[in-house]
Amino acid sequence: MTSTVKDKPTLTPARVEGDTPTLRLFSLLEVIAEKDEFFSLQKLVEETGLPKPTLHRMLQQLENAGIIQRDGDERHYSSGVRLRRLAERLLLNSTTHSARHAVLRKLKEEVGESCNLTALSGGEVIYVDRVETEAPLRFYLHPGSRVPVHCSATGKLFLANMTPSQRRRLLKNVELTQYTEKTISDFDALETELEHIKRNGFATDNEEFLPGLFCVAVLVPATSGRSNLGIAIQAPIMRLKPDQALNFLPALQRAADALAKIEAESWPDSILDSD
Repeated sequence: MTSTVKDKPTLTPARVEGDTPTLRLFSLLEVIAEKDEFFSLQKLVEETGLPKPTLHRMLQQLENAGIIQRDGDERHYSSGVRLRRLAERLLLNSTTHSARHAVLRKLKEEVGESCNLTALSGGEVIYVDRVETEAPLRFYLHPGSRVPVHCSATGKLFLANMTPSQRRRLLKNVELTQYTEKTISDFDALETELEHIKRNGFATDNEEFLPGLFCVAVLVPATSGRSNLGIAIQAPIMRLKPDQALNFLPALQRAADALAKIEAESWPDSILDSD
């Protein structure tokens, strides 16, 4: 039976009282994982209905374990390095890996070029999976590789689909390094590019990260909330010109829809709604 993805997990005191301490912390992590901005103790109290002393103690446990961290004025929190690394490992070693890989392999056979699946991790893009072309001239980037968010096709897609305030918070801590003469390293110019991407629904990397490399990408539709998966076709510029890349968009979108279906069917019910 297909699981139903809930829009937003919430906690109530009555529900939490009967759970074990471990499940209570895990339930709280589900709430925290939904957030794309700093959060305060008081905000979580209002959202979950938990007593303030109880919630404060839970946050201290998570902070001591490196799962969340304090930011800014020391009154706000965000996800910690340990939690982000856990999320990355789950993506890289997901039980849906075989199904995802089959979609990438089918796309590669259809277009004849390397294809990859990526996710946003902090201020970088991480390669979740990849299928290489058999062509002798290619760029090799293995799963787990990281590329900059501002000059990669899927990275720009992730940025384009954030709200302006979310984007500012992320880019505040990201240096817009000039990797090639085509890298967009000016904030205003990048904003213009992101507006263009938002309108068109796809993004390209036209030798912006590596000379001679061209990429075209679309987002994997999300069942709920903002997508954090992108799928891209990557090839040397001598084989894939910008105008030719548009011909690959239908195949890319079909693959993205297939991946979205896999994600939806494999998404577990929230622990908060389990018996």
